[in-house]
This record gives sequence, structure tokens and C-alpha cells, in this order.
Amino acid sequence: MINRIVVKLFLLTSGLCLLILASIFVGQTILFKDYYANNKMKQLSEAVDLFKLDYQKLEDDRDRQELEQQFYQENNAWIAVLDEQGYIKGTKDFSVKLYNRFVSENSKINFTEESISIPIYYLENMYDDNEQIAIFKEKEKQVIEIHGLEKDGVIYPYELISSTEESLYEAKTPFYMLDGGLDNVDYWKNNLLASAVNKNVENKDTVKQILYGRIDEVHIPDDNSLLYATPLSNRQFLDRIKGFQIDLIFGNVDITVPQELTYEENGINYRMLIDQGKDSNGDTIYYFTMASLQPIDEAIEMMEDYYIYIIIGVILLILLAAFYFSKKIASPLLKINRTAKRIANLDFAERVPVKSKDEIGELSKNINFLSDTLHSYIQALQQDIEKERQLEMTRKNFIAGVSHELKTPLSIIKSCIAIIEDEVAKEKKEYYFSAMNHEVDRMDRLIVDMLELAKFESGTYKMKMEVFFIDELINNVYQHLQINAQNKELTVDLQLQPIEVVANEHWIEQVVTNFLVNAIRHTPESGQITISTVEENATVKVMIENEGNPIDPNQLEKIWDRFYQGNKEQRSKEGTGLGLAISKNILKLHDVDYGVYNTEKGVCFYFYLNKTI
Repeated sequence: MINRIVVKLFLLTSGLCLLILASIFVGQTILFKDYYANNKMKQLSEAVDLFKLDYQKLEDDRDRQELEQQFYQENNAWIAVLDEQGYIKGTKDFSVKLYNRFVSENSKINFTEESISIPIYYLENMYDDNEQIAIFKEKEKQVIEIHGLEKDGVIYPYELISSTEESLYEAKTPFYMLDGGLDNVDYWKNNLLASAVNKNVENKDTVKQILYGRIDEVHIPDDNSLLYATPLSNRQFLDRIKGFQIDLIFGNVDITVPQELTYEENGINYRMLIDQGKDSNGDTIYYFTMASLQPIDEAIEMMEDYYIYIIIGVILLILLAAFYFSKKIASPLLKINRTAKRIANLDFAERVPVKSKDEIGELSKNINFLSDTLHSYIQALQQDIEKERQLEMTRKNFIAGVSHELKTPLSIIKSCIAIIEDEVAKEKKEYYFSAMNHEVDRMDRLIVDMLELAKFESGTYKMKMEVFFIDELINNVYQHLQINAQNKELTVDLQLQPIEVVANEHWIEQVVTNFLVNAIRHTPESGQITISTVEENATVKVMIENEGNPIDPNQLEKIWDRFYQGNKEQRSKEGTGLGLAISKNILKLHDVDYGVYNTEKGVCFYFYLNKTI
């Protein structure tokens, strides 16, 4: 079973299709995610380059916010422009100004009346809602405690505590407003920076400070549109910006070349692209971009579930298609194989149907051509073998006939010679010489007739066709045999028409001669012979009818045999017994009908010839 071509093609096709299906499945579930991420970052990098050019052309913060919104809508990625301190450009208006403050640094407490502005836009609860903004605006002239990190003269706050029960000079526990809990305080915190401070306590480039003082001024823009800007609308994106600021503070990042980072949160992968540039004032700025890979993750998860049904359906289609393909391809091959087997058994009857113009169709044509060629060659070989057999049979018949038919004349000649040598009956010497001469002539005719008969029966003789008038040929034959008819006082009635025929004139003359000689021989004295021609469509029927005794119906077919002995006495004296056999073979070579039948008066021999077109 496994050796059948249908099974092999089915297994091969199914295996190939299943391999392709498996490759697609692996590619989409494993490789496609990386391909999507890499392609996404490539497109994102190109989009950021265009964003840089457009951003440098804009001066108004609102226009820049709209550009960021447009970038998000077109690329499904967040983008923000940061200043050299890691703050989002356009958010420095969110700040508090302190004066008459205490500063705790390295366990030392100092007091200063100098005012200082502290940015507050990275503190949590700052941008949750308008209620928080309103609360912060009410903090003017109240005491506030800020925990922050100082680097290069810049304070980075990570905690802010405010209480209405405390005053700058009445506070019993400065710098410890949280010791009593969160019940009587308002509290804001940058959790990421606070955590980083605890992890980098030994960093020498930064100094941890606590500021305690009265709020001189709270600066929050009346236009709160920034709260709904793209960077601030996504908590993960804002946290990544804060994380980048922390890296800047502690020197954990080098943005001399664009950086591509990976981040995962809650099972969702994010890709970040950070690039450095200069603003119109020559200050350092950072282009911070983040894209979520959640859509492709969700799509892949959905596809993994959906692939169960897809794979089942596709496998069924593959099996059906493979089976159909196998049958479609194998069917003509099986027919070719079956035909080839029959050709091998010398059966050329079956043909391979040619239903296509491809290689299989070409092969089918070649098989049919091979079958026809072999068939023709085998037929030719069979014909050659048959001819060889006929030649061999003719040779044997010739030898047997010659040896048989020459016995009688040779015996007669031998007897005559013996009588002459013994000088018996000298007065009949001339008679014996005449008898020997007659037998020699008869042997000569016999040998000539047998050679002609052997030539016709060999199957190798080809008739050369000519055009002539049959009436003229019959008249010529009759003129030569007229004296024989007159000797028997026979009446010959010629009913001839001037019709042109196609045949071998010499051998048709021989046939007419044989038939007419035979008629003269078997017609009684004073009898009648009728020779006639009749047109029948495209042929001419030649008939030679003579009066006399009819032929025994059982002998009608045998008279065409060689050495037929209907009348032994007459045959031995006047003929060789080969005339009708020779005529039969001549007419066969002309491929025409011939025959003999009894009539009311005697016997009629006939044959047909083709007329000229």
C-alpha cells in the first residue's frame, strides 16, 4: 500500500502543507512578536525624527501639546519633550515658592529668608483631579514640609506635607510633621524618587534635604489643559518619565546616542525610545517616546486560542486538497502505467487520454506514439514473417509441384528414348521424336507457369497499374485465339463497351487469355461463347460465358487450386492445370472481385476492374 504513487503523493503533499502550516503558526506565535516590535520601533524612530523637525518650528506650548496629541494618534505611541533636569517641557508653572525656611542637611539645621521655587508636578495626587488643585491653591501662607534631593543647586522633591495646625514658629516638631500620622496633614509623594533615594544613600553627587517653611506663593496656571496632555494621560508613561529623571539624577544613563529600552508592567510589554537634542536656546532636551505592545500581545493570545479551530479546519482542507491533488496527478500516471503494461503484452488497443498540455500530457502523447510505432513495426514484422512463410511455402510447393508434374513427361521422354535406342518400331521413329518434343514444350510451359505462380504467391510482387481500354484488350486476345475457336466451329459473341480501366494490361491480358482458353477447351463443337462488359458504378464487370457441362457445385471453389483435375484426360493433353490459379493470384493483386458460376447454358467466369476517375 505504501508503495502506491497515490499514497506517496498524498503523504508528501500533506506533509509539505502541514510543515508550511506549522511554520506559519510558529512564525505568528513566536517570531511575529519580535518582528512586530522591531518594525514598530523602526517606524517609531522615523516618526520621532519628523517630530523633532516639527517641534523645533513651534514656540507656543499649546501647539506643542497638539503636536504630541497628533503623534499619539498617528503612531499609537506617547511622546514627551523633557528639559535637561528630566521635567516635561511646559510644566514648570506647577510650583511652590518658600521663604523664611528651615533647611535640614546632613543633620544640620539652617534658617534662611531667601525664597526658593520648588517644582511639584511629579508629586502624586498632583494631577488626579481639579479638587486636588483647589486644595493646593489654599495652601498659600501655610506651613509646608518638603523632602527632596539636591543636585547642582536644584531641588527634586519626593515628599510634600502640609498641615493647617502648624505654623512656622509654633511648630513643636519641625521636620517631623508625619510623626503624628496622616490624619491632620495633606500629603503628596513621588514614590519612585523616594524609593531611589533610599537605594542610593551613598551617592556623592546628591544631597538629601528637608525644607520646612511657609508657602509664599502657589503657582498653578489657570489653564489646566496640561493636565490632560498626552504625557500626563497615561500613568505608566508618566512613571517611566519619572524613572528616566531618576537615572539622570544619579547618572545611570548616557543619552549621547539614542537609547531603546524595554519595560514590562502587569504583563504588558513596552518599548521606549530616548533621544537627546537642543532647543532653540541651545539647552539640552530629551525626546522620550513609549509604545505599548499590548495590542500584539492580545492579538497573539487571541490567535493562539483561535488557531485551534484554524488548524483543525486547515488540516481537513489540506487532507482533502492533498487527496484530490494526489488523485489528479496519479490518475493519468496510473493510466499510463496500465497502458504500458498492455503494450508490454503486445496489446495496442488501449489509448492514454490526453487531457492536459503539461509534461503528463506530453508523456501521454509519447506513450500513444510509442504504442502506434511499436504496433506498426510489429505488424510490418508479422507481414515480413508471413511473406517469408509464404515464400517458404511457395518454394516447397514449387519443388513439390515440379517434382510431381515433371514425372509424367520425363517418363514419356525416357520411354521414347529407350524405344529409339532399342530400334524397336523404327517406322514410328518420327512419332516418338514428335512426342518427346511435345513433352518438352509442355514441361517448358509448366515451368514458366509455376514460376509465375510462385512469383504471385510470394507476396512480394507489386503490380504496376496502367490505363487502357478493356474492349481493345479483349479483341486482341480473341484475335490470337480465333483459330482455336474456328477449329471447333464455335460462335463467339462479343458484347463490349469502350471503357477505360486502371490495371496491369499485360497480366489482365493473361487472365482474359486463361479464361477464354478454358472456355474454348470446355465448349462442345459448334457451341457458343459470349464475352461481355458491363459498367457497375466505378467498376467494369468482364464476363466470359461458354456453353457446356456445368461444374459440380462442390467443385466451384476448388477449380482455382493449382493442378485442379476436373478432366484428367483433357488436362494432361492440353493444359498445365495452373491457368486459373495464376488468374486468381493476378486478380488478388489487383484487389478486385472475381468468380465463377453455373448458368442455364453452361459456365460463366467473371472479374471486375476499376474505371479511371
